[in-house]
Amino acid sequence: MAEAILGGMKRASGWSIVLGILMIIVGIIAMLAPWESGLLITLVVGWCAIFNGVAQIIYGVRTHGGWHVLLEVVLGVIYIIAGIYLLVHPRAGLLALTILLASFLLVYGIFALVLAFKMRPHNGWGWVLFDAIVTLLLGILIWAHWPWNSAWVVGTLFGISIFVSGITRLMMSLAIRRVSTQAA
Repeated sequence: MAEAILGGMKRASGWSIVLGILMIIVGIIAMLAPWESGLLITLVVGWCAIFNGVAQIIYGVRTHGGWHVLLEVVLGVIYIIAGIYLLVHPRAGLLALTILLASFLLVYGIFALVLAFKMRPHNGWGWVLFDAIVTLLLGILIWAHWPWNSAWVVGTLFGISIFVSGITRLMMSLAIRRVSTQAA
């Protein structure tokens, strides 16, 4: 029983190592080609919006009655229109995603700042404050240089995120592999 579990852990960690390496490679490619990866992200978001809109309409028609159906259908149509717009105008969509990202970072940073000061007497509040300050600065920088930074911001940040996630996955998988090997 224990051997089967350890063997399964080793196999799973092997696939996770491969995935981590692939994520690192994709992250590097995205950072080296931020414009292209930003446009690709815009297209993916467009298709997701379309599929979500269709699902929203189906959900509304099948589960609601009266005004709820109308609301669900209208929301679904808005999603579909937004998705089509992103597919037809990916450059404008990238501009919109960039300003949306800046707005998200600003709002997140403000909430993190409030949280940091509410946590102030407790251990770790400084890390939350640090996160808030960095997030606010990123949001301000993106907002201040918009639209000129749209060509690289989304793709670069995506690349950094995938790269860091890939390194994290790789390190965790290697640690799990070591533990399962030592236990065997």
